[in-house]
Amino acid sequence: MGKQTVKTSPWCPFCGSKVAKASDAPRRKMNEFPVGRCLCGAVYTCDVTGHNVGSAMVETLVYACEDNWDLAWELMPEDDYLTGRIENYDEPTHQVVDKGNLDGRPVRGVLYFVRLHTEISELAKRLGEKKKKEIAAEVAAQGKVVEEVTVPARKEGVKRKANKRLVMQMAESHDIEGLVLLCLADKKTLRLLQRRLYDPVEDNRWRTAWLIGQVCSRVAAKDPGPVSELLHRMFEACSDSAAANWGMVECIGTIIAGRPDIFGAFTRHLLNYVDDESTRVQSLWGLAEIGEKRPDLIREIPFFMLFRFLQHSDAAVRGLMVRLLGVMRAREASGQLMALSMDSSPFEIWKDGEKYATTVGEQVAVALKTIQGVKENDAAGAKT
Repeated sequence: MGKQTVKTSPWCPFCGSKVAKASDAPRRKMNEFPVGRCLCGAVYTCDVTGHNVGSAMVETLVYACEDNWDLAWELMPEDDYLTGRIENYDEPTHQVVDKGNLDGRPVRGVLYFVRLHTEISELAKRLGEKKKKEIAAEVAAQGKVVEEVTVPARKEGVKRKANKRLVMQMAESHDIEGLVLLCLADKKTLRLLQRRLYDPVEDNRWRTAWLIGQVCSRVAAKDPGPVSELLHRMFEACSDSAAANWGMVECIGTIIAGRPDIFGAFTRHLLNYVDDESTRVQSLWGLAEIGEKRPDLIREIPFFMLFRFLQHSDAAVRGLMVRLLGVMRAREASGQLMALSMDSSPFEIWKDGEKYATTVGEQVAVALKTIQGVKENDAAGAKT
């Protein structure tokens, strides 16, 4: 007679307490694992396959450091933190199976734990609080607040399934509320909306990207999972040379800009497309849209490498780069911006789903006014 399978609830290797099932972090990332936190202060991630433990280790450490990558890379194991792992973890049942096999299926999940030493944990919290205050100050200085997103209430007794014709009708009539309700009822809705990006007319792609961004910002307030999956699909399509990526880079920008508090960590990946001529304008536009809401997210990426686009032959590239530097309050670029103040080259810019004509010089004036406003605020603060 075979030995009976022993199943136990997962526990923290540091304090022995039972731990809850890991769940998605509030802020989404490109390589994301479900995360959790033990009462003793340890944090953990779940790798359901057991094949990505290296990535899980990194994400657990960064999560323990309050998403501070610089601090995480400076820490040394044993000296600054302890690690532990629980193997043979079955994520669907939230149990540890001693045989590594349950009901005929393999169980290979791993829970990876990190517990920072007390002084490092306190440092991470202080740095995290400082960053939150800096973000709040940036937003206040900008005079804008990330809009509160309202989710329409579901109508009782109304259950609808998404189909191509229904989604097309709603999209053409700009029924954002209806599309949000449909997305929450049927996750297939976002896939059908994504298909509308494959349009040979560029203006239609820009309008569709804006519409998807509006829908996703509201859906993410209730259920960010499907939106995160959509972002992953679009990034994969943009990186696949054999796949068409029409409208996807600008769509990524609108989604992140709509909810930078959830998807802000995706911002740095837009840099992958600035050197490609077919996606340069869209990626710079997306970065500027994000920077308008959260300048700190742009400053976290190596934005100095983008300065060369101020001398680009394409007026749209120059103009969007000027706008990006303006929304992020790049005082260090004031001199280079002034050199373009007489540039009357025309280009078109998209805002809120509409196309506007402007010039590089006009964008320079707006950018310098914004930067000058920050300088004046800083000076007033110093006097008081």
